[in-house]
Amino acid sequence: MDRLPYMDLKQLEHFVTVAAEQNFTRAAVRLHIVQSGLSASIRSLEEELGVALFIRTTRRVDLTTTGRAFLVEARRVLAAAKDARHVVDELKGLHRGILSIGMIQGLSPLLDVADVLGRFRTARPNVEIRVVSGGSLSLIEGVRTGDLDLAFTQFVGSLPPGVTAWMLACEPLVAACAPWHPLAGKQNIAPRDLVEETFVDLHPDWGTRQLIDQAFAQSRLSRRIGFEVSDLTTQLDLVAHGLGIALVPQAVIAHRNRGQVPHALGTAELAEPEICWELGVVFAHDEQRHAVSAVTRVFLDLLRSSVEVLEEAEAV
Repeated sequence: MDRLPYMDLKQLEHFVTVAAEQNFTRAAVRLHIVQSGLSASIRSLEEELGVALFIRTTRRVDLTTTGRAFLVEARRVLAAAKDARHVVDELKGLHRGILSIGMIQGLSPLLDVADVLGRFRTARPNVEIRVVSGGSLSLIEGVRTGDLDLAFTQFVGSLPPGVTAWMLACEPLVAACAPWHPLAGKQNIAPRDLVEETFVDLHPDWGTRQLIDQAFAQSRLSRRIGFEVSDLTTQLDLVAHGLGIALVPQAVIAHRNRGQVPHALGTAELAEPEICWELGVVFAHDEQRHAVSAVTRVFLDLLRSSVEVLEEAEAV
């Protein structure tokens, strides 16, 4: 029986690189090896195959007819090897990996993230879960750059390239105020009815702030912001003490008023068209970069089986 030629992936990589550069010196620089080692590797490959793969001249090297045919298969083998290694790495990650999650404040009235995280920990006990909080812009940017695997956030406008989202909730904004405020209990309140009020707002990188700014800009209205805070609890506490009003998701107010807080809030319903606050889970989606890891896919599958996904929004 004839002996099958022996070749390793490194030899195939050397061959493909020389074919691309058409020059041993440039190929050696690109591969970070000495030229003599590269030449020896190609000679060894040709001896194993029993054919010449290159026509060598003083200035360049060209593929032979056999070399051109072999190049197609060499590229296919290297691509298959890369894909196989990626699969193995992902399977390893399912058992020991890290899942980095970002989230905005105030999710509990709309989504029980703790329950989802608990069930994921039960399913994948060896995966380390890391959670950070922040504003919508910073969280979406973290997903785009790969610092975060996914983020639960409210978003306004288009998502950046390579990022997609599932919308999980759509809540109308209501005007929160102190219970004794003249607005409390009113309905059909238009943005123009609020321009004389003092607002308690979140910082500009929060999605809710962007949504409100956008709504007033579209109505060509300005408003007075008396307080600018970095967390939802402080915002609602200031409102409850009559220091201003705030536009917040309706479910957040209902959740607070059911809880054990010393000061309840009054609300006024806004006139149609409603200002809709959208909560989504944002994650990377770029098949060429394999951006969605196996661990992230397992978490997203668990999330999708737990909650209703209203719609999918992809980057433009």
